[in-house]
Order: sequence, then C-alpha cells, then structure tokens
Amino acid sequence: MRERPGAGKGEAMSGLLALLDDVASLAKVAAASVDDVAGQAAKAGAKAAGAVIDDAAVTPKYLTGFDASRELPIVWRIARGSLVNKLVFLLPAGLALSAFAPWLIPPLLMLGGAYLCFEGAEKVAHALGFGHDHGGPDGSHETADPAHLEEQKVAGAIKTDFILSAEIMTIALAAIPPSNIWMEGATLAVVAIGITVAVYGAVALIVKADDMGLFMASNGLLGLTRAFGRGIVRMMPRFMWLLTVVGTAAMLWVGGSIIVHGLDQLGWPQVYDWVHHVAKNVAAGAGDWKGAVQWVVTATLDGLFGLALGVVLIPIGTKVIAPVWALLSQLNPITRVE
Repeated sequence: MRERPGAGKGEAMSGLLALLDDVASLAKVAAASVDDVAGQAAKAGAKAAGAVIDDAAVTPKYLTGFDASRELPIVWRIARGSLVNKLVFLLPAGLALSAFAPWLIPPLLMLGGAYLCFEGAEKVAHALGFGHDHGGPDGSHETADPAHLEEQKVAGAIKTDFILSAEIMTIALAAIPPSNIWMEGATLAVVAIGITVAVYGAVALIVKADDMGLFMASNGLLGLTRAFGRGIVRMMPRFMWLLTVVGTAAMLWVGGSIIVHGLDQLGWPQVYDWVHHVAKNVAAGAGDWKGAVQWVVTATLDGLFGLALGVVLIPIGTKVIAPVWALLSQLNPITRVE
C-alpha cells in the first residue's frame, strides 16, 4: 500500500512538537531548581549575617597606611583569596561533612558560634578600655618596604577571612534543607560567590568613599555637590563606627543564637526554653506587634547570652588559642597571592 502523502511530515512534526514539549518541561524543572537554589542561598546567607557584617567591618583595617592607588588592587587580592577559601577548600569540606559525617555539623556550628561570641565580647571589652581588639591586622611587624607590607597585610586578611568564611559556610550548610549533593553544592557556591561579591564590593565602596567625597568637595560644579562631598568626608568616621557597632551586635546575637539552639539540639534545652518563655510573655500584650516584639526580645537575650559566654572565653582565646594559632601560622604561612 502506498504511504499517504504528507504522513511522514505529520509524524516528523508530531515528533518535533513532542521534543519541544520535553525541552520545555526540562526548562521548567531547571528553572525551578535555579529558583530553589537562589531561595535556599538567600535564606542561608541571611543566617550568616553576623559573620558577613564582621567581615565587612574588619577588612578596611587592612588598607590603612597604603597609597590610595593600591586600595582597590588590595581589595581585589583579598576578595580573590576569599573565593579560593570558600570554593576550593571550604565548599568540598562542607559537602564531605554533609555526606559522611552530618553529626559533626552542629558541633562545628557551635564552635563557630563560640568564636563569634568571643570576638564580639572582645570588641566590647576593647571599647570599654579592657584588653585589646584582635580583629584588625595580624600584628606582624610593619616594614618600610610597601610591597612587603602589602604582602603581609593581604596574607593576614586572607587568614582572617578563612575563619570568617568557615563560619559563613558552616552556618549556610546547616540552614540548607536536606537534599542531594548537587543541590547543596550549587547552593553553597551561590552563597560563597554572592557573599564575597557583597562584602568586598561594599568594602571597595567604603574605602573609596573618602576619595570620592574629596573629589566632589574640590571639583564639584555646584555648591550643593561640594557640600555633599564634604558631608561624605565628615560622615565616614561615624559610618565606620556604626558599622563596627552593628557588626559587634550581630556577632553576639548570631553567635548566642547558634549556641542556644545547639544546646537544645544536644539535649540541654534549659536556656532555649527560658529565652522562648520570656520572649513569649513579654510579647503577650503587644497586639499586632507581637511577632516583632518576640523576635526583638529573643535576639536581645541571645545576644546577652553570647556576650556572657564571650567574656568567659576571652582569657581562653587570648592566653591559649591565639598563641597556638600564631605559632601554627608561622610554621605554615599562606602561599603568596599575586
């Protein structure tokens, strides 16, 4: 029997339509996966707010004493080292923990929370005139050679970033819902890249704000422009102070919250239950503001707990851990970043 004219074309068209339908379905699945990754990354990044703000507050200290022309190249070098820290070292380590030793994540998360409490409490003690704040440059002896000094400061910044990045990635990993390794890896990669771009983009803007203000004050065509430039120059010291205060409060809040929740997960719910009970009672009469008041009270109590724990940890950190870390850093210096 002869084949009906156009039948082959009809079958080909049906096959093409079926193929396009499959492609569209795959595209929808891919889009949903990308949307899931973005949503999970946003939530995980928000959980790491304390470490992120601390990272942005600490980094500008490494740029003091350099010519303005070297500020952005140094920021770029530190940002590149931060990406290496997160993507090359910490992301694979986090995925390995999630796959083979998930029971280690809560203790490591609590260790990071304890470090946040320690650092936040040390900043508070320093502001009150006690002790010293270790959150700036690595304390190495400065040299008259600007190139060598830059190498020292960049290496010190990358070392500090590794600690903060470890906290960020551990907090992010704990915030990701259980899923396959590819989804977790993609989410952590988005968190790593997004936070690095946000932190060091903000640092670049902060360190160049003075120069921009001076340029506007000196070269502005309008009086309003020149006045705005002078305002930027006067505002930056206050802004840096505010950033430090907010960063310290965020560290104590996030660190305290991590420890309180960790203790609850490990079978010691007393502190968590007490914080929840107090926050619920205080917010009981707040009406429409009940949720906001409960959150503020909870965050405040978590922060106070973090401050108390940090005060206890200060002598341990400064007398024991810091000297050991300094010794290990001298024995294993970070490879030079060009």
